[in-house]
Amino acid sequence: MSFWVYILQSQTSGRYYCGQTDNIEKRLAQHNDPNNHLAQTTKRFLGPWQLTWSIQME
Repeated sequence: MSFWVYILQSQTSGRYYCGQTDNIEKRLAQHNDPNNHLAQTTKRFLGPWQLTWSIQME
């Protein structure tokens, strides 16, 4: 099963966040959704979050 490793950058604060997921589009949307409880770390640091790097791993 493949998965993604990714780095996001906050467009507000400039902070970076690293993560992994099996669905990168869905996960980016979760990070940018203020009502999503699965993205607590990125909620503490202001977004919106932009995908700056990703790689798909097997």
